[in-house]
Amino acid sequence: MTAFSRKDLAGNLVGKGGSAEVYRGVLEDGQAIAVKRIALASSEEQERDFLTELGTVGHVHHPNVSLLVGCCIELGFYLIFEFASNGSVSSNIHDESSPPLEWKSRYEIALGSARGLHYLHKGCQRRIIHRDIKASNILLDHNFEPQISDFGLAKWLPSEWSYRTVKPIEGTFGCLAPEYFMYGIVHEKTDVFAFGVFLLEIISGRKPVDVSHKNLVSWAKPYLRDGTIRMLLDSRLEEHYDYEQLHKLTFAASLCIRAAPASRPSMTEVLNIIEGNEILQDELKMLSEDKEDEEESWGFEDLDYSDEESDTSSLWTASSHS
Repeated sequence: MTAFSRKDLAGNLVGKGGSAEVYRGVLEDGQAIAVKRIALASSEEQERDFLTELGTVGHVHHPNVSLLVGCCIELGFYLIFEFASNGSVSSNIHDESSPPLEWKSRYEIALGSARGLHYLHKGCQRRIIHRDIKASNILLDHNFEPQISDFGLAKWLPSEWSYRTVKPIEGTFGCLAPEYFMYGIVHEKTDVFAFGVFLLEIISGRKPVDVSHKNLVSWAKPYLRDGTIRMLLDSRLEEHYDYEQLHKLTFAASLCIRAAPASRPSMTEVLNIIEGNEILQDELKMLSEDKEDEEESWGFEDLDYSDEESDTSSLWTASSHS
């Protein structure tokens, strides 16, 4: 960040969350960058979150994950990433003033995002659980290549652990897996659930929770259950879509959003479905059909807040780690 000062960032705010602000900057060589300023209340909290995120993303390198290019601790805590010139998936899907995002782009975004999340779970030296997979955290570069961003809530998951528990519960309502929302359990399958919501958002053009507080999962499940997947499609696309690709995405989404973590696929399986591995798809379809009658279908409105101390052994067999 020696190439510019904080004054250079003034007026270039491009995003703001509960704990950070993101600015657009330009280096001396003309490279556009995204400067994330940790903006928590106390310097101790800022330092903690800065070091946590830096430790998570510092070794990550994949075309579908935002690339860290530098950091700065002078007069604040800053993380510097490559700038995604086409904004977030959310802004592209929900911008009513622009033409609807074409189906080909939606499918490629789903595929690239699946590759990025698969890398975080399976390709990193230490597994990373993102905890906040959603359309606004997946950015699009100049080629519309998706990049998973914002690792502020991410957690390491050591190989010998099957899951861990965290407090407080943080994330985006409508994207939270039931076991995380109710018990604070995070695992690869927690991200898988959120990815399923993300797929439904890409397909339908609907937000995870709409203005009437109806969540996307509850809206979509009847159509997924009876196979009327065309009803899930963004009506603005009309007939401009590929049915085979739609089937792949809806099938993957239907498995990802299952209530029981053990019933959800891994990201390896999700990626194979989207890429079109028919043998694996048939196997997963059999698994889905076998468990359909065993698992109650429900949405977030059915969560019981009074049951926070109930036993979680039916969800997981391994011991808890915090």
